[in-house]
Amino acid sequence: MRDVSEKHAADDKVAVVIVAAGRGARAGQANGPKQYQQIGGGAVIARTLDAFLTHPKIGPVVVAIHADDGALFRRAAGANADRVVAVTGGTSRQESVRLGLLALRSHAPARVLIHDAARPFVDAELIDRTIAAIGERQGALPALPVADTLKRETAVGMIGETVSRAGLYAAQTPQGFPFWPILAAHEKAHHLGKADFTDDAAIAEWAHIPVKIVPGSPDNVKLTWARDIAMADQRLSSAPRFPDIRTGNGYDVHAFEPGDHVTLCGVAIPHGKKLSGHSDADVGLHALTDALLATCGAGDIGTHFPPSDPQWKGAASRIFVEHAAKLVRERGGRIANADITLICEAPRVGPHREAMTEALSAMLRISRDRISIKATTNEKLGFVGREEGIAAIATASVVFPGDVPE
Repeated sequence: MRDVSEKHAADDKVAVVIVAAGRGARAGQANGPKQYQQIGGGAVIARTLDAFLTHPKIGPVVVAIHADDGALFRRAAGANADRVVAVTGGTSRQESVRLGLLALRSHAPARVLIHDAARPFVDAELIDRTIAAIGERQGALPALPVADTLKRETAVGMIGETVSRAGLYAAQTPQGFPFWPILAAHEKAHHLGKADFTDDAAIAEWAHIPVKIVPGSPDNVKLTWARDIAMADQRLSSAPRFPDIRTGNGYDVHAFEPGDHVTLCGVAIPHGKKLSGHSDADVGLHALTDALLATCGAGDIGTHFPPSDPQWKGAASRIFVEHAAKLVRERGGRIANADITLICEAPRVGPHREAMTEALSAMLRISRDRISIKATTNEKLGFVGREEGIAAIATASVVFPGDVPE
């Protein structure tokens, strides 16, 4: 286990354990366990994962799944499967949480949220409230005051008494805790053979970890029965969905220096000069990298590949484009179009356009008809007109999963 002092950089991020190892028999098994059933065109667990992976305060995410569900989980999670750590859960929820917490030890997070995969309607505000209430020795429990009148049943099925609702709450998840105390509590319960806790707040209570109640959300329902799945599907399917189409722009320029070829859009073109740069100075791919990163707010090319780093000296710029495309896909994006305009007096681009298009198709994993490469001169004006360098402008269009309005 790594020492906590090595992980100060991760302290501002909150780790998450998502419990998804149950069989969900009460929801019916015709379409698989409930966390993999479809609501609104996607799996329950996919929606749950998205709520945490898109939250800016969330760091490492561990998902505890059933030993038989590896392939099922990857299909349901899609691109997000590569953004989380999947571990084999236990025979009970309590054991699955413990195993998930153990998988986080090397990250040494200061705080952790524990959430049921079958609560797909958790929202950012609820996550924020829970995180804000976690202290060094204090947990946080989102909960709703009990609204229904409560009755206690007798042994013969009759009403024995009416129970006061005062001070009674219905617990939800995510439940938040300081990481090391809740892990220690789970480990202690495990070693003592205490396996009857129904949630993590109960374990915290047993371990004398105070837990603060924060307002829950009436929308944050747990899908338990087949009817719950059907109602969740109806809720999402009937709501209008709006496509999330983002466009990013990039611009780059490199000066000429003595040489015998230039590399443009991944293709080496014989020329009496070459472009000056720390990498191969592929001005077209550099502009495209920035355009792709812009669609998911991931900074610019210098953020990921600083020119001060010697490992990128002379590097092929396709590395930069493929990295940016990977980040887009990890965030659920699908590249719809890439458009590059090369601005130069020479060399001629037309004879090499097909090879450039083919190279970009491989880098971006999109069809050739979604790629446009154009060239224009600067009409002998400016540094380009004086043949002192080449400039490039790139535009990328990316489609992200649509949002359901509140």
